[in-house]
Amino acid sequence: MRGSALNALIRNDDGAVAATYALALTGLILMAGVGFDYGRLAAMDSELQNGADQAALAGATQLNGASDACQRASDAARLMVSNTTVVANDSNTVSITSEPACDATGNIRFWQDKDRATAATSGTNAHFIEVTVATRSVDYAFTPITGLIRGSSLAAAMAGLGSSICKVPPVFMCNPDQTNDSEFTIANYIGKGIRLVANDGGGNYGSGNFGYLQSNAGNGASALAEVLGKATIPGDCVSADSVTTKPGANVSVLDALNTRFDIYTGNTTSPCGSNGAACPPSANTRKDVIYPSNGNGNGNGNGNGNGNTCTNPASWIVPTNGYAPTSSTTQLTTAQITATAPMGYPRDMCHAISNAGSCAGGIIGNGTWDRNAYFATNSPTNYAAAFDISATFGTSTPTRYQVYKYEAANAGSRLQPQGTTGGTSRPQPFCVTPGVPVGGTAPDRRVLSMAVINCGGGLNGTAGPLAPKKWVDVFLTEPSLRRTIGGTLYTEASDVYVEVIGPTTLGGGSAAAQLIRRDVPYLVN
Repeated sequence: MRGSALNALIRNDDGAVAATYALALTGLILMAGVGFDYGRLAAMDSELQNGADQAALAGATQLNGASDACQRASDAARLMVSNTTVVANDSNTVSITSEPACDATGNIRFWQDKDRATAATSGTNAHFIEVTVATRSVDYAFTPITGLIRGSSLAAAMAGLGSSICKVPPVFMCNPDQTNDSEFTIANYIGKGIRLVANDGGGNYGSGNFGYLQSNAGNGASALAEVLGKATIPGDCVSADSVTTKPGANVSVLDALNTRFDIYTGNTTSPCGSNGAACPPSANTRKDVIYPSNGNGNGNGNGNGNGNTCTNPASWIVPTNGYAPTSSTTQLTTAQITATAPMGYPRDMCHAISNAGSCAGGIIGNGTWDRNAYFATNSPTNYAAAFDISATFGTSTPTRYQVYKYEAANAGSRLQPQGTTGGTSRPQPFCVTPGVPVGGTAPDRRVLSMAVINCGGGLNGTAGPLAPKKWVDVFLTEPSLRRTIGGTLYTEASDVYVEVIGPTTLGGGSAAAQLIRRDVPYLVN
């Protein structure tokens, strides 16, 4: 009996699986622990990467090409974004070590290109920021013995600034001093006049030429006239980082640019309409040409008057006693001022003496213009004989753009028409009214945002994609006209004379309400 019971017990296999599980329990616990700890580590890695991404994006918003861009980008990456990690054991803060230097070392690195081939050397060429966050660790919960995973992680991200230029004519100028300043250091040109010449011959673009950019506005001269003249500019925004040039009949379309000065002669009916309303002028139309006094036009541009009307080619003329200096260094004498018609904003003196001028290279002025003659010839209607320039502008050498804004703000006392030999100056809209306010909600009609491109090396026709060196705001000082005074040629109709204001900035160019440049940061990786 005993033998039978013992044999039955030996042959009984109930509970055999429990023994197997007992033997495998240690391995199962280790595997579950590895999975749990790996999940915590992966979660922390995601949190750190999110922090790196946000810090890089915050830093990229400051890369606007200014000299202090790297310092501001470093501060933004460290301080403007607050990120935390909830699973790290050593610290909950996603921290970044300060690195304000414009170089490619440390936890915040700056690069000129997205491939990290060339380190940045200054804020002007820092186009990308790379951010590495400090390492964080996770304590093992169940598997400190296995050693299958590590308990620490870090993250890095790289970002740049994607920009577009909107609501302005898509135009560019060739770097006027590419040999000596290939990056076009804007600070070196503010307040200086630049003589830009249309490349109408179809050859290669050269220093001081200007042209147009592709914007899907259409083809041919009519499309170019639209983007130059119309208040509602057709076509898409233009990328600030990559552009393509557009060939066109440059000189023939400058009539449309002149509508910004209230001049509707030439080929402006298309696109401006018969009354010019689609191409309104600036509220400040100060210029050096006058409306003749020997006509019977009604002045509204509808063609119903007899003689001179706003659309008649003879409507705006250069006065016979217009500003005609003979020296690039000596201002007009009192006697010469007395004999000179009320002036528009003049060219730099080295440009003003003749068509070729005596400026460096014939292109870049020095910012010295005859301010005394300007204010004196516009007296007494607009300025008292003893007008104090320094007290008014805080400097004895205001820029033409500063004077333009000051006069617009005081139009009732500073922009009054003045009679002169052969006609009347019209510093306020006369042909198409009202003008677009200076500094209002619409883009300033006498301010353009231009891409600066290095045109050396045979650039012509349709070329691109090209990376502009800078985007710069310029002030249109005068209409594009052929000027002959006393038998001397002073300007060609192909000239566009501008004064450099400064960089095209985020959210508005040179007028607070303008929507000119849009900058959006983006992650590279």
